[in-house]
Amino acid sequence: MESIAFENRVAIVTGAGEGIGREYALDLAKRGASVVVNDIGRHPEQGRTADLVVEEIKKAGGQAVASFDSVATMTGGQHIVDTAMDHFGKVDILISNAGILRDRTFMKMTEQEWDDVIGVHLKGAFCVTQPTIKIMKENQYGRIVFTASSSGMYGNFGQSNYGAAKMGVIGIMNTLKLETARYNIKINTVAPNASTAMTHGVFPDEVAKRIKPAFNTPIVTFLCSEENRESGMIFSMSAGWFARSAMVSGKGCCIGDTKRLIKAEEIRDKFDQIKSLENALPYEDCGKIYSLGRPLTGR
Repeated sequence: MESIAFENRVAIVTGAGEGIGREYALDLAKRGASVVVNDIGRHPEQGRTADLVVEEIKKAGGQAVASFDSVATMTGGQHIVDTAMDHFGKVDILISNAGILRDRTFMKMTEQEWDDVIGVHLKGAFCVTQPTIKIMKENQYGRIVFTASSSGMYGNFGQSNYGAAKMGVIGIMNTLKLETARYNIKINTVAPNASTAMTHGVFPDEVAKRIKPAFNTPIVTFLCSEENRESGMIFSMSAGWFARSAMVSGKGCCIGDTKRLIKAEEIRDKFDQIKSLENALPYEDCGKIYSLGRPLTGR
């Protein structure tokens, strides 16, 4: 089996001081990439977590540098990218992985708990990706992996802030894949599952021991590689299971002739057909959704 390699590639991994991000950074470095390990975290006894991962990479013969900037501001995002440019001269890969949890039921959630999660996950994806994209466009090459969550795609009790942020990240990807397609920049999103410090106490012990952070790494490594030609896709994974997830639309039905008004009673009478997902399909952009309508397609 021919190995996937990253010689002469430079990667930024946010939230890479521990957990899933650490596994991403270690695997890319092992395969030859120079890695910016970004994390604001501190170990209670050993110091900054990003430094610990950099030390681990260097001991194994790899190249890495630590970044302690927050992803949640444009200044922080620019500094992260500047770290890559100053040490390695370019950016080929971005894994936007940094995250926090502030779980609370919607009716009890505070504005600060909402803002903190939106700031790191959603604004953070913007703040780091925008300066990265500018470099990738200039170099006519890039691989970006965003991080979503099944909490956003399907719902999870007490995580309205987290779920909203993660669905917002998918929205960024869906637009950015169109805006950067001609520059050989491939952008995808993963929804990982793992027992980490961030999710401590969320999973029962029996589940937690099966969802190791490293099990998320293989598909992310592949999506970051030059071999990957797909863009704009979402991949879910857990304990060695990998699958594509997608926003889909059913065929639906057309009512009226685009001239007369449509009554709620007509929706009621056709509601089973409207809500059906039989033969549902994903679509590359929003324009293709509207082509389902009879006035645009002649159906």
